[in-house]
Amino acid sequence: MAVIGSVAKPLWKEVPRFSEFRRARIEVWHECSDLDLALWLDSQERLGELRRAAALALRKAFEKGTGISVADHQLDIFLIEPGTDNYLGRLCKFSQCPKGKIDCLVPGCGEIAFNKRVADFTPYDDLLAPAEGGMLYRRGVGRVRSAHDLPRTG
Repeated sequence: MAVIGSVAKPLWKEVPRFSEFRRARIEVWHECSDLDLALWLDSQERLGELRRAAALALRKAFEKGTGISVADHQLDIFLIEPGTDNYLGRLCKFSQCPKGKIDCLVPGCGEIAFNKRVADFTPYDDLLAPAEGGMLYRRGVGRVRSAHDLPRTG
């Protein structure tokens, strides 16, 4: 398991979508609004259990009140095939599969229970580029580091 996405990269400045900043071309530091994780897994048979465990762990961390917490809607878990690093989909957040929501209508969504497909999403070639530096857990090794141990950027 590894931290990927904007949280795993050095911060950068950008012109945000807010019209007053965009018109004046004012750059601000990128605001990380979610946490992207890459999860390499051999089997997708227990994704429902994985979804429940992730939601429970996030709730417990929030209730404990230590450090920055992430709500379950701010967590994106990218499912990755070991050996090939092929993107398989994302872990669905809904309590049942299919849930009957508009997200569930995306072709391929739910063919494997709780494997979410995102409409028109194609991963960038460098999706896993920050994974090595953000590695938290490695099969056969165990925990590599805590997220608290990751280098601070910015």
